[in-house]
Amino acid sequence: MHLIVVGLSHKTAPVEIREKLAVPESRMGEALGRLTSYSGVKEGLLLSTCNRVEVYSVVDDIDQGYGRIQEFLADTHLSLSSEQLTPHLYWHAGDRAITHLFRVAASLDSMIVGESQILGQLKDAFESALSHKTTGLIMNKVVKKAISVAKRVRTETKIAEMAVSVSYAAVELAKKIFSDLGQRTVLLVGAGEMAKLAAQHLIAQGVGQVRITTRTPQHAVELAEKFGGTAVPFEQYKDDMASADIVLVSTGASHYLISADDVQRAVTERMNRPMFLIDISVPRNIDPAVRHVDNAFLFDIDDLKQRVEKNRAERLQEADKAEQMVVEEVVVLREWMKSLEVTPTIIALKQRADEIKRSELDKTLGRLAHLPAQDRELVEGLATSIVNKMIHGTMVTLKSEVNSSSGAAFVEAARRFFSLEAVPPPDTRGESAVEPSSCLAHEASELLIEQTPARTPSRKQP
Repeated sequence: MHLIVVGLSHKTAPVEIREKLAVPESRMGEALGRLTSYSGVKEGLLLSTCNRVEVYSVVDDIDQGYGRIQEFLADTHLSLSSEQLTPHLYWHAGDRAITHLFRVAASLDSMIVGESQILGQLKDAFESALSHKTTGLIMNKVVKKAISVAKRVRTETKIAEMAVSVSYAAVELAKKIFSDLGQRTVLLVGAGEMAKLAAQHLIAQGVGQVRITTRTPQHAVELAEKFGGTAVPFEQYKDDMASADIVLVSTGASHYLISADDVQRAVTERMNRPMFLIDISVPRNIDPAVRHVDNAFLFDIDDLKQRVEKNRAERLQEADKAEQMVVEEVVVLREWMKSLEVTPTIIALKQRADEIKRSELDKTLGRLAHLPAQDRELVEGLATSIVNKMIHGTMVTLKSEVNSSSGAAFVEAARRFFSLEAVPPPDTRGESAVEPSSCLAHEASELLIEQTPARTPSRKQP
């Protein structure tokens, strides 16, 4: 069994290619069913977002698996030929596939490093695959581990704490001035996109009231309804400033709309309570002289961009720490994956020992029919104890050596010493059709996990 990923992202394909391969939620069940119907594809998960389309699969053969998934992706949109698709694809298997998934989950491969949306999208993709029964033992373990890694990255680094967009940088600054936004009022002057985004972020952070004014009264009313705020007539915004703790300005005007005198008057009416002004307009709409007004804090687009660049550099430093965490976690999962290779041998060894025990017990107890039930149980217990002790050393050795460079040689030696026939790997997909041998395989793999030394994560904050 091999874990592979085939896909494309914003790094390898333009949006016109990505959008053709995107799979809406309404078609996800059909797509997953088609994916796992291909020969040799045992498990499958489809991650489809605006920035990436990736197929994660457990396959019998890596090269054949690559071919099957490329065929699946080409069939997703019939107007897209394999020749058009192939140059945009990437292929990973084994450790590289695991590393890629961990990096995606931790937002290290995102357009904006540290963004949180991708983890939720991965969880949704996993839930969809679970509901359509296209994952099993291996995929479930790998994806759950990826989610765990992403959470560890967010807990142990500051990768998501610094704003890397102009609109959110404004919110970050507002929170520094007003520790509690719940009782604050925002006045939005104009309807520029960045100002609207900043207002949305402020609302998400729990700001108390939103007041909106634009040159077009109907537009102000529509925005007020959208944000759950109040429309203010444009000719009254200067008088309304005194009620605002935060003033966001973003218009197309070519001159200053707010002067230092306007702000001084508003601050005086506010009894010198601080006022935070954000000018996202180009050209600027707030007179820079406002910076000299006591208790007025003015930031323009350049101030915000400087903060964004500083934060972006700090995020990249945190991303380096996150990359090291990914490396550590890949090692842990690799050991678990390798442990699955010895599972069929452990199954065969236990079955062989049980067969010998049962055969000899049947012969012996057949001659001792006169023994009472209690004594027969003692004989059976003795036989079981002897057999378990006989194979115990071999079991321990296989478990301890499975991740060593000689692991395969130990497995082969055990099979030859005990004359073990080949045991096919269990069908890892779906719990509804689990056979006894599959249950034994799962039990054996879990036993192997227990033998892997636990990683003790560092909890030191930078």
